[in-house]
Amino acid sequence: MTSDIIPIYGRYRVVPEDFQVFETPAYPPSGNGSHLFVHFEKRGLTTVQAVEALCRALGADPRAAGFAGMKDKHALTRQWVSIEGANAADALALELPNLRVLEAVPHDRKLKTGHLRGNRFVLRIRDVPRDRDADLQAGLARLTTLGLPNYFGAQRFGDKNVERAVAFITGKTRPPRAPHERKLLVSALQSHLFNAYLAERVLEGTLAVVEAGEVVKKEDTGGLFEVEDVAEVQWRVDRFEVSSTGPMFGPKMRWPSGAPREREERILASLSLDEPSLERMGKLAAGTRRVIRVRPEDATITRDGDDVVLEMTLPKGSYATTVLDELFKDALVEHREPR
Repeated sequence: MTSDIIPIYGRYRVVPEDFQVFETPAYPPSGNGSHLFVHFEKRGLTTVQAVEALCRALGADPRAAGFAGMKDKHALTRQWVSIEGANAADALALELPNLRVLEAVPHDRKLKTGHLRGNRFVLRIRDVPRDRDADLQAGLARLTTLGLPNYFGAQRFGDKNVERAVAFITGKTRPPRAPHERKLLVSALQSHLFNAYLAERVLEGTLAVVEAGEVVKKEDTGGLFEVEDVAEVQWRVDRFEVSSTGPMFGPKMRWPSGAPREREERILASLSLDEPSLERMGKLAAGTRRVIRVRPEDATITRDGDDVVLEMTLPKGSYATTVLDELFKDALVEHREPR
């Protein structure tokens, strides 16, 4: 989307405070119930590490805890977790390393994966040349108007997780014994195949161009439907009312028809997989559709001395690093200071 803007140098994630993420919940806790919703801030910890520390301190089982999504480790982040049977006063009194409890409110149900609206990001990019400010402003304006490819970030994949997933799905190896590891591998495979599909659409220049038979998603309600009247749907795509979707393969995924289906079958076959293969995923990944473009909202980029600060809100499941890649290209360096 910004290929005409040459790469812009900068350093990011020098310290955790350079990468701040604030979760926007899907709903507020009710104030009643056996699940304590704890809003916490963490620094330099994974979400799992933070949740386990909170549960241990409150005498609760971390396996029964719930959270909407994972947050970056090398960052300063805020999110919610539900802890069954915990006391609000005890949670608010906690003093833990690199953890701070901000709120604690009861709710009647466990917090489930995906139960968030989105995330607010505050990102500091250091040592950015001042003569590139106009390019950054122009690039961000373009992304907030036209959107950008909704790629999964590299942190989604791990080391050889895709190959390991294919091996056990095709029966070449036994699946990992731990359920969470099996789910992690399948998630990496889904993300890899989605990115491969999206890369084709970007290369063709069809990120915002629909064709008959594909499945699109309504931006306001999240509803899915198949394209029949191309001209009418294209009019809605141009206004960002709906967006094309790509495959998150699984046994219950909604398939497109015609040429769009043939494309997705070919993407799947690129890893020697087919529709019957998806049944072997079982309950690990039912399958769904994911929009192929995303727009940063309430986005600004401001100069602060030698640095620039990018603030924006992204929908759940979208990665801030994809926005940074569009703005800075491969000249952006992740440069962490030693502890």
